[in-house]
Amino acid sequence: MKKQKPMSQDWFATARTLSEALPYLQRYAGAIVVIKFGGHAMGDAEEMASFARDVVLMRQVGVNPVIVHGGGPMINEMLGKLAIHSDFVRGKRVTDVATMEVVEMVLSGAVNKRIVQAIQDEGGRAVGLSGKDGGMVTCEADDPELGLVGRPVAVNTDLLHHLFTGGFIPVIAPLGMGRAGETYNINGDTAAGAIAAALKADRLLLLTDVSGVKNAAGEVVTQLSPAHVRELTDAGVIAGGMIPKTETALAAIDGGVRAVVILDGRAPNACLLELFTDHGAGSIIRDSAPQTALKV
Repeated sequence: MKKQKPMSQDWFATARTLSEALPYLQRYAGAIVVIKFGGHAMGDAEEMASFARDVVLMRQVGVNPVIVHGGGPMINEMLGKLAIHSDFVRGKRVTDVATMEVVEMVLSGAVNKRIVQAIQDEGGRAVGLSGKDGGMVTCEADDPELGLVGRPVAVNTDLLHHLFTGGFIPVIAPLGMGRAGETYNINGDTAAGAIAAALKADRLLLLTDVSGVKNAAGEVVTQLSPAHVRELTDAGVIAGGMIPKTETALAAIDGGVRAVVILDGRAPNACLLELFTDHGAGSIIRDSAPQTALKV
């Protein structure tokens, strides 16, 4: 007869974590969670696999995850290989027709299918899309100087709801179509925010390479209201690359998203920690504090 191994403290900690997760599993059953996936984790095979496992687990316990991804470094690499020069205006890439062809090839092709494959390798069922599919995202030019860089003006969620019903995980490249049929490149955070608002998502998770929104002392602020975000921005505390992320968060909340979380996508199981544990992860932005001990 095989001798039973003595129980370790790690096992007790695991059991306690699973027990604590139960009310959150119940809380998020049927919820829509939009995740903007990008940054360092996209280029690391182990982190990609870890992210995919988390997403598959979310779907398995009844959450409807939607992945919106970026791919800037991969676009830069391909433009370099093809010797296509890029101009920049105020730090943003000018997207002409030649550049747009590369952007669509990389985002809808290699990057999108890599994420789909990672999810399916972990036992999930993923469908790779762009905002052009099913007329999902309609755009207008964001700035004439930037060329084919788009700003979403309408989002049709019919296709996404059909995929939820079928048990599929949508993986969306941030591209859209103009009213004349032209293709637009959309900032990944902006696309995720617009899709989350159209879905009235319960959560928008913006995965980044930083641990969250920080105060003047450099400490992560775990909970913020839109007013607090504006105060920190006006004071120059929120600056640089965090400004467009918090602007996306505020626009998403205005559009009907319950809460937005800015968190470090490099942290192990970051999405699961945020959704299914007491302490969460990163900085959560919402209109008001939760009324109960359970996060809402």
